[in-house]
Amino acid sequence: MKFRVGFGFDVHQLEENKDFYLGGIKVPHSKGAVGHSDADVLIHTICDALLGAANLRDIGFHFPPTDNQYKGIDSKILLKDVIKLIKEKGYSISNIDSTIAIQEPKINPHIPAMKKVLADCMQIDEEDISIKATTTERLGFEGREEGVSAYATVLIFKP
Repeated sequence: MKFRVGFGFDVHQLEENKDFYLGGIKVPHSKGAVGHSDADVLIHTICDALLGAANLRDIGFHFPPTDNQYKGIDSKILLKDVIKLIKEKGYSISNIDSTIAIQEPKINPHIPAMKKVLADCMQIDEEDISIKATTTERLGFEGREEGVSAYATVLIFKP
């Protein structure tokens, strides 16, 4: 069996009066992430980690922000496309470990819903997805509530 590890990172600016999508769900908040798609930072970082593990470049290569077909797109669609790409190379997901860095809102109450949505998108067990949340103790752009970042590590395998 062949194992490969991938790492992903993404960041998005937060702006007043925008919808906030995170982990495939709409999170109630006065601010939302800014981006070409729906700006779901968690899904984007998971996509990058999976693509990197399979040596398939990155999310911007496959879904460029200069391409209007991806303007406002639901990031769950991008994630499903990434899953197809890694499956075409013969890989399956073993597990995903992710962390969201944001000061507000509190993310922990939303993690079960995110895990369910992501597991459905990737056709894996919820137990194979770890989502953690942290603040930055009011330091940096996350702490000043100017943006959100996310990190993910994935393990994929080919039997």
